[in-house]
Amino acid sequence: MQLEESSDAKKDASFICGVVEGFYGRPWTLDQRKDLFIKMQEWGMNSYLYAPKDDYKHRAYWRELYSVEEAEHLTMLITASKECNITFIYALSPGLDITYSSSKEMVILKRKLDQVAQFGCTAFALLFDDIEAEMTESDKEAFQSFAQAQVSVTNEVYEYLNQPKEFLFCPTQYCASRAVPDVPNSEYLNTVGSKLAPGIDVMWTGPKVISRLITPASIDELTEVLRRKPVIWDNLHANDYDQKRIFLGPYTGRPSALLTKLKGVLTNPNCEYGANFVAIHTVAQWSKCSIEHAHDENQSSDAISAVSADIKLEQESRNGRSDDEDVSLPMLVYHPRLALKKSLQLWLPEFKRTKSMWGPISKPHVNNVPPVTFDATGQSGVPCCSSGSLEEGGTSPGSAPMPTADHSSAEDANELASDATLTPCLVDGTESAGSSSMVSLDRVAECLEPMETVESTSSASSQVKNLDVEDVDDHDIKESPIKEEMPSAPEHEEGDVIMESERKEEEEDYQLTVDDLCLLCDLFYLPFEHGPQGMQLLQEFNWLKLNAHIVASNPSKTTAAVSPEVKEWHQRAEKFDTMSRALNKLFTRLTYINNRELLYELYPYVWDMRGVVALLNSYVKWLSFNQGSKQGFLSGEQEPWVFRGGLAADLQVASM
Repeated sequence: MQLEESSDAKKDASFICGVVEGFYGRPWTLDQRKDLFIKMQEWGMNSYLYAPKDDYKHRAYWRELYSVEEAEHLTMLITASKECNITFIYALSPGLDITYSSSKEMVILKRKLDQVAQFGCTAFALLFDDIEAEMTESDKEAFQSFAQAQVSVTNEVYEYLNQPKEFLFCPTQYCASRAVPDVPNSEYLNTVGSKLAPGIDVMWTGPKVISRLITPASIDELTEVLRRKPVIWDNLHANDYDQKRIFLGPYTGRPSALLTKLKGVLTNPNCEYGANFVAIHTVAQWSKCSIEHAHDENQSSDAISAVSADIKLEQESRNGRSDDEDVSLPMLVYHPRLALKKSLQLWLPEFKRTKSMWGPISKPHVNNVPPVTFDATGQSGVPCCSSGSLEEGGTSPGSAPMPTADHSSAEDANELASDATLTPCLVDGTESAGSSSMVSLDRVAECLEPMETVESTSSASSQVKNLDVEDVDDHDIKESPIKEEMPSAPEHEEGDVIMESERKEEEEDYQLTVDDLCLLCDLFYLPFEHGPQGMQLLQEFNWLKLNAHIVASNPSKTTAAVSPEVKEWHQRAEKFDTMSRALNKLFTRLTYINNRELLYELYPYVWDMRGVVALLNSYVKWLSFNQGSKQGFLSGEQEPWVFRGGLAADLQVASM
């Protein structure tokens, strides 16, 4: 689907709109980048900036030339971008240790860029971000200031490359908060503006490294200093600074009036490629909005933002969504929630694409329920074993022998709500009938949550108390949405794990919907705000906790003389339980998707959120139980999943 262009966007064909791969973390793969180019072309975007911080030959070892294999990789990448009419901008970050006054360093720098030019690259960038503003003694003798040193090197390289049509420069003071003392009076920025060659574009992140709002007035101020329109390096969706967050909300906080004041926008999104569909697509939508309607959009945005705190906390609309989605606006006026809705409709088919994924989940995730083995007849000492191998000093879940479990209590029954990744068991000293012979506990897991009490789990406990591997029939095995296979083909490395869908496409209960994706995005929205449904979760839990005294003296909701306050409390508790179940359903449906690569990227976040909400839901139920049931929470012997975050969380609490 191609986005419709506004007449104003068509007039300025030089407007840079695209993606910068500039985060700290594992760089994207060749296939992911090729897929990105195809999508960018479909959405009317035109530029890709190659600047992965953890490509060591881009930054840490910038002097080293690429090997033959690396050269082939970059050549294929540049060729793929050209096939999609995407400008490939190669960035180099020499600022960590370059000697600006050294002629030898300049020769090395030019040789490196010459090599990349031979790969077919015609656009370049020099980045001096995230470095110390210091110079060597020889540099101090050659240049009057740090800015002059950087400008001198950049101008020389620009001329050496015959003044490329697209050449970007990222300053050390790349946002207003880093300008000393401020943007208008920064000697550094004024030097860049006056000395840098006019054909070189300057990158800027806004008021801060991650900017909530970028105003036209702030860009006007910057443009006067730089003497050129800036290119925004937008970190709104970047998540490399927090390993527990991912941002799936729409592009927002950038009025469309900026389009006439900027040279371009490059979004630096999440480390997880597949999670960036909404982030990139909404930027594309924003870039096509009509300039002539910018004033109307600003009025609408101002009106929404003025009451957003009240509306999003107090107003509940159908399906738990904000009424922002029902705003009627002209086609080419950008509205974040409407843009999100459009993006989700296009994102849904991505989950149905068949993609395999080898290896472990990219980020370690917290298991809400510990792994457990079952006592097979005559083989009580034989543990379940994972097919995964040990990696880099760590152990894959289930790879070490585990003690057998005697499920004689409700607490033991809780352990059955295990991770969706199931492991083949050894029975009678041999593998059970093929690697597909798994213990399926999904139906048990659906009704159990980490901290459910005796009352809520007693029936489940009685059903699974004496469960053996031999008791599991073929129907149960087929219910498993995810399986791990022992690598049988010689071409796969030992220990590789592939997650495959059992393709339950015909079953509606396992079909991911746009509503599911809306919930997913609302739970992982943006750095400065939660989505409407995320806000509802937070609001409902806070209300239930603050008003728990209402049910403390009269916990039963079936009492004949129950007060309206008690009735309201129980109604809202049921609502919170419904929201928790919706999250469980989202998680279950995710495990059935064909796109295992995308599942691997989203799984750790959704699993963790699901565990947190399940814990809170159990706590809400505990608040309404009788005094005897409360001992499960007051014993002081809680499971580790009750206290989340480890040392980092304790340090955060201590600093408050």
